[in-house]
Amino acid sequence: MAGDELPAGRRVAQWRVRRGMTQQMLADRLGRSKSWVDKVERGVRALDKVSTFRDIAVVLRVDASVLLGRDVEPVEVAERAAGVERIRAALSTYDIALGAGTARGVVLPADRLARDVTHAWITFQHARYPQAVGLVPGLLAAAQRAHADAPEPGRAALVEAYRVTASLLVKLGEGELGWLAADRAVSAAAGDPMLVAAACVQLGQALRASGRARAARSVTLAAAYRIAPPDPDGGIPAELSLCGTLLVQAALAAARDGDHRSVADLLDEAGDLAARVGDGHDHHATAFGPTAIDVARAAAAVELGAARDAVAWHEKAVRRNAWRWLPPEHRAAHLLDAARAYLRAGDPRGAGRVLLDAERAAPAELRHRPAARQVIAQVTRAPHAPATLVQLALSLGVT
Repeated sequence: MAGDELPAGRRVAQWRVRRGMTQQMLADRLGRSKSWVDKVERGVRALDKVSTFRDIAVVLRVDASVLLGRDVEPVEVAERAAGVERIRAALSTYDIALGAGTARGVVLPADRLARDVTHAWITFQHARYPQAVGLVPGLLAAAQRAHADAPEPGRAALVEAYRVTASLLVKLGEGELGWLAADRAVSAAAGDPMLVAAACVQLGQALRASGRARAARSVTLAAAYRIAPPDPDGGIPAELSLCGTLLVQAALAAARDGDHRSVADLLDEAGDLAARVGDGHDHHATAFGPTAIDVARAAAAVELGAARDAVAWHEKAVRRNAWRWLPPEHRAAHLLDAARAYLRAGDPRGAGRVLLDAERAAPAELRHRPAARQVIAQVTRAPHAPATLVQLALSLGVT
C-alpha cells in the first residue's frame, strides 16, 4: 500500500483492520474518542502532527512512513546490500590469480595477515556485521596476494579468509554467494585434511542455507569421518572440535530433511566429543563444547517441528555457566531459534523476551539478518507484544 494515492486516513483504516482492531480499540489505545478515529479514517479530520502519526504507527505496529505513503528502505537494508555487492566484487576478481599487472601490491608479512584474519573472525563472532562487511574485501585481496606470492605458506590464511567471508554471507542471507566463498575455501584447502574439514563447516552452512540439505549432510559427514581419530580419547581438542562441529552441521541438515533418527544419532555422537573437549574453547572458530550441543539440539528441534523440546533445550542451555562464554553471534543466532520455538509453542511473550535478549547480546543480529526480521514481524503481530520490541520493529521498518 505504500507509494499509492490513498489518503493517510484510509491507510490508518486498512492497517487497523489488518491488525484485527475496531475503531473503539484503536481509540482506547490512543486515548482518543471513537468519533475522532472515525473522522480521521474518513478524511474529515486531518492528521497534521508528526507526533500523532508516530502514536498511531506504534499502536498499529507499522512504520510511520507507511501511513504517509512513502516507500522507505531501512538504512540497514541499503547498507547490507551495498556491502554484499562489494564482497561480490572481491570474489569476482581474478587479477591476482592471473598475475595481472593491476593486481600488484604489497604482500603483507605472514604475522600481519594472520592478525588481520583473526581480527575478521573476532569482528564476525561479536556480531559486528557492518564492520566485518567492510573488512572482508580487503582481507580477501591481501590473502589472495599472499597465496600467489607463496602458495604453501599463504594457504591457511586464504582458507580462513574465505571461511569468514562465507559465514558472514550466510548470516546476511546470501546463501548462494556464501556457497561460492565456501567452495573457494575447500579448493584452496585441498591436500590438507584439517583445512578441508574446517572449510567444510562453512560449506555445510552455505549448502543448507541454499536449500541443499542432502548435499550439506553428505559433505559434512564425509569431512567429519575423514578426520575422526580412531580413538576419541586420544584425539586432540582442536581435532575433536572440528569433527564434532561437522557432525552438528550434518545433524542440522538431517533435521531439515525431517530425519529424526539421524538427528538424534549424530548429535549424540557429537555430544560425546563435546564432553571430551569441554566448554570455553573456540578451536577453528567453532565454539564447540557441551553448551553448543544443547544449542544445536534446540535448533534441530525447531527444524523438526518439536517446539516444546526446542524450548526445553534452550532453557537448559542458557542455565549453563558456559552460555555466556559462547560468542555473541552464536548466542544471538540461538535466541532467534528460541523465539521461533516459543512462537510455535504458543508463547509470544517468551518469544518477545528472547528477542530482546538477542538485541542486548548482539544488536546487529536483529538489524542485519533478514531471517531476524521475519521473526520480529511475527512476534510484534501478537497481542501484548513488548513495547521495546515494537519500537525496534518500527526502527527497522518491520511490519
